[in-house]
Amino acid sequence: MASETAQPVVVYRKRRNAELGLCLVASLFGIGGWLTTHLNRDGEIPSNAIVVSAVWLALCLAAHLAVRFRAPYADPVILPCVLALNGLGLAMIHRIDIGFDPPDSAAVMQLVWTGLGIVLFALILTFLRDYRILEGFPYVLFLVGMVLLLLPLVPGLASPRNVENGSQIWIQVFGYSFQPAEIAKIVLTLAFASYLTANRDLLQLAGRRVFGFQLPRLRDLVPIGVMWAAAVVVLVFQNDLGTSMLFFGLFVMMLFVATSQIRWVVIGLGAFAVAAVLISQVAPHVATRVTSWLDPFSDYDRNYQIITAQYGMAWGGLFGRGWAEGRPGLTPVASSDFISAAIAEELGLVGLIAVLLIYLLMVARGLRVALTSTVIYGKLLAAGFSFIFALQTFAIIGGVTRLLPLTGLTTPFLSQGGSSLIANWMIVALLMLISHQARRPATKAGPVEVDLSDMPTSVIDLQGGARP
Repeated sequence: MASETAQPVVVYRKRRNAELGLCLVASLFGIGGWLTTHLNRDGEIPSNAIVVSAVWLALCLAAHLAVRFRAPYADPVILPCVLALNGLGLAMIHRIDIGFDPPDSAAVMQLVWTGLGIVLFALILTFLRDYRILEGFPYVLFLVGMVLLLLPLVPGLASPRNVENGSQIWIQVFGYSFQPAEIAKIVLTLAFASYLTANRDLLQLAGRRVFGFQLPRLRDLVPIGVMWAAAVVVLVFQNDLGTSMLFFGLFVMMLFVATSQIRWVVIGLGAFAVAAVLISQVAPHVATRVTSWLDPFSDYDRNYQIITAQYGMAWGGLFGRGWAEGRPGLTPVASSDFISAAIAEELGLVGLIAVLLIYLLMVARGLRVALTSTVIYGKLLAAGFSFIFALQTFAIIGGVTRLLPLTGLTTPFLSQGGSSLIANWMIVALLMLISHQARRPATKAGPVEVDLSDMPTSVIDLQGGARP
């Protein structure tokens, strides 16, 4: 009698206790940075140390409890990485605030935005029980995303911050400035994933082969042409190199993940390179960014920000000046665009690399969520959201360190800014939902009777193995 063969089944553990321990450790990054700042600056721990530490610890535990009860099988590493980065950002923003006379209060507002982000994080986990309901509206989501992306060009909505920052990316609603592109990146990722899920087979197989290279059909080039045109509009009219790079790069990367064909990457990079070369001839701000990258000392007044950041990082050296021992406030807008330079000045190259490793771990776990998911839509969403974090981090830190031309993107979870922080917390919530549904045990079904009387015996063995 043949013995039954056991079918291997992968069962994931919840690992919520492991996440709790990691969250407690991650909370110490922010608390430790805040306390060390005051110890080095004032020589004593501030009187409100217990209250501030308790508030931050409560926010960290609230985020963990939302995952524990609403997405118990979610990845246990992503949330601690986010809390570590968010806490470091709060501590560094506070450190920059107290360097001014009188001290600024940007860290207080950033803490409020963090609380709102965690509330939205919990609400998404609570009420969006199945993320796949978003799959059926690709064109509606794409239209909404494009409207959000181009909203700063609408007359009457522009914010005064556009003049200060040099980019037309802010709108003002009820007296508050808001960056709609941060929400657009979520909506457009949902739209891209929906479209690519429905059309991946055509994008993979359709087209003629010319000299061994499979050319896509003209109709299949329409979506990439639309995104190329949108990137050009953002680059020319909104004066925002970072946003145009982010959205076009995101679409090309998701296209590659969906089709596994390098031709789409070649076509995308070629199209963006052609646009960048042509626009640099007619748009002076693009040429200025390139000049600032290659030779910042050619115009000291215009490139003062990047020059002071370079001196600050050089002064920090390998191990940094120490919390509150440097002068990161000398760099304009240090708490938002150049917060990575402030970290490099006070924590050194070692500290900046440690921050990059946290980003690397978070992106790697996000891509692992994509690999774990058995749903194509979930795979594409998780990969797209992971690419957003990877592209933003690479673009902004690469610009600050002069590896790349400087862009106006924010450093995820570190930089000051409510729009970016809330959008990133929403992305993490969606990643946790995808991870939870991919890792949770499958529902056990009862026995199903199958009539095999008409099936040829050469097809399959009753033991589960193929017959010769």
